[in-house]
Amino acid sequence: ERSNLAGVRHILLVLSGKGGVGKSTISTELALSLRHSGKKVGILDVDLCGPSIPRMLGAQDSDVHQCDSGWVPVFVDQGKSISLMSIGFLLEKPDDAVVWRGPKKNALIKQFVADVAWGDLDFLIVDTPPGTSDEHISTVEALRPYKPLGAILVTTPQAVSVGDVRRELTFCKKTGLRVLGIVENMSGFVCPHCSECTNIFSKGGGEQLAKHAGVPFLGCVPLDPQLSQSLEEGRDFIQEFPKSSAFPALTRIAQQILDSTSQPSS
Repeated sequence: ERSNLAGVRHILLVLSGKGGVGKSTISTELALSLRHSGKKVGILDVDLCGPSIPRMLGAQDSDVHQCDSGWVPVFVDQGKSISLMSIGFLLEKPDDAVVWRGPKKNALIKQFVADVAWGDLDFLIVDTPPGTSDEHISTVEALRPYKPLGAILVTTPQAVSVGDVRRELTFCKKTGLRVLGIVENMSGFVCPHCSECTNIFSKGGGEQLAKHAGVPFLGCVPLDPQLSQSLEEGRDFIQEFPKSSAFPALTRIAQQILDSTSQPSS
């Protein structure tokens, strides 16, 4: 029996030990960057209690349909180059809270992995909830047979955030998940008028953590009002704001992921 993930070449997990660091933002912009590199991308939104990616891609009013092999993901563009599956599409009302205990969440994650008909994809990006507990373990275990390419860890620069993400590194080690690199998000604010960079949350924590852990540092993504605006409105930041200070950082992260797929995994 053919698996629904049989046509997926590379599976990437976006992780962090804490909430509010921008995992969904990085997942969304990475998908858009890879799409603009000519890749076909899927996003699996496993953040069951905070499914924000449908809005970020302007697909929040879409419906999920069934086919013979399971759920058909929502295509967010006319060219069908980005597909998305999220619990946000399954809620009766967008403001409904998911008040579930662990076993029900874990069952849905397994269903998301097994029963979504992704078709042929170059990349499947898995956006995870904060922490290192039930949902993480279920996601990694469900994906293990399909040999994920690895994980991208997202942090913000300050020590409190870096400390939590250090625990996520331990999680990856314990579960045998390769760390592709660390992204430092919200790394300074570049003034749109004078271009001066202000380090609102300090700077360099992510790079120091990567150096300490011996994993690649993928780059710093600055705070950018244009990026926030594009996510709020479900617009394609990579296409619409090439002069933004965040643009080169995001495209460089995507390029390093592309480069890593041409290297044998260690």
